[in-house]
Amino acid sequence: MTTNDNKVLYEDDWIRIIDKPSGVLSESLGRVAHRLDKETSGVILIAKTDESLEALKKQFEERRVKKTYVALAHGVMKQEAGIVSEPIMRNPKIGNRFVVGKEGRSAITEWRVIRKCSMFNVQCSMLEVRPMTGRTHQIRVHLKYLGHQIVSDFLYGGKLYEDDIKWCPRLFLHAKSIEFTHPGTGVRVSFEAKLTDELEGVLGKLVH
Repeated sequence: MTTNDNKVLYEDDWIRIIDKPSGVLSESLGRVAHRLDKETSGVILIAKTDESLEALKKQFEERRVKKTYVALAHGVMKQEAGIVSEPIMRNPKIGNRFVVGKEGRSAITEWRVIRKCSMFNVQCSMLEVRPMTGRTHQIRVHLKYLGHQIVSDFLYGGKLYEDDIKWCPRLFLHAKSIEFTHPGTGVRVSFEAKLTDELEGVLGKLVH
């Protein structure tokens, strides 16, 4: 089932789970319980009632929702897994961007390497990323802080973006899965969205 270009993965009286394409604003989908950046594709949770929305927001606030992303980042990570625990604040010089800063809000991101690969002699790391908090652009900002910008990130990739876009047409960040307690039944549930054909095509070009 689809709603315009949005594939509906699941729906009942309380929630709707959508596989959001890149380029779609989260807010255009209804009562979103959380946001995905416009450029990010993947699974997003929509509340169908105000009661469901409040229950889901509480779970997010209490960090009882597990979200998992896939990202292709520049460079080879020094470790196989790690945690970034650095506060994030709005960039005082560029209003639509964020940076790590002592005056920011607490932000925690877990990551692990899935595999290492390359493209045109550019070394990359495929990562599974789990944000423990929900700050705007959190994964993108934390990976840049580590010196491993996400491929084709026009906001945080800097000069790397100019070359990235030649072989990867969009930000390589995908919301793979989400796990939470159903607001109507009280049962723990999880949903997953496969990588888009676009991103799968990029992976097909990489040397592993």
